[in-house]
Amino acid sequence: MAEQTSGGTLPVDGRVPLTYDRIIRTAIELIEREGEQALSMRRVGGELGVAAMSLYNHVSGKEAILDGVADRILAGLELEADPEADWRDQIRALAHAFRRIAHEHPRSMSVVLSRPAVWTSSLPVIERMLTIAELAGLERRTAVRVMRLFMSYVMGTLMREEGMANTLRHIAQDGARAAELVDPAAFPHVVQSACELLSSDFDADFDFGLELLIAAIERLPRTPR
Repeated sequence: MAEQTSGGTLPVDGRVPLTYDRIIRTAIELIEREGEQALSMRRVGGELGVAAMSLYNHVSGKEAILDGVADRILAGLELEADPEADWRDQIRALAHAFRRIAHEHPRSMSVVLSRPAVWTSSLPVIERMLTIAELAGLERRTAVRVMRLFMSYVMGTLMREEGMANTLRHIAQDGARAAELVDPAAFPHVVQSACELLSSDFDADFDFGLELLIAAIERLPRTPR
């Protein structure tokens, strides 16, 4: 027996039905709270109040959940652009849209960057970037190379930020030990630039690199119109 509610059909015991959508949302919440290493069929089932075996009616296993997490995060990208906007502004908007969802779901973004089968979910991003490259007047082969460079820059920067954040935390926790490992005679420039190296502004670094990328694209040969 079931009863109708404004939110759909519920069992008479009041429990919300188990669905693929609930499994993926719960997995994302768990990853953001405890990290990808905490994810397992048993943990997700426990979060949902069901036996792990119940999940197999909706997903084939943990790997399928991770693929679903990556798909869901990428689906949150804002890809709509003002058709009248300059191609440079469209590149900036796309880069910052990707960066925004990474900041909203930092631990889940690590899943996105590590999934080998997530490329199909990236197709909307690839299509948007190729459209921008066409708007910029680039020929097809160059447009594909620019798209690859763009994806590498944005994703690589996000991975670097995560690694740098961990490194800076470790240095802050054991500054004396870190100082002992740096020989001023062997690494004079590192020592002289220590303040700058230890006070990384990730937002400024990202924009600096993005503007260099756009400036380089501007100098590429255009397809004759």
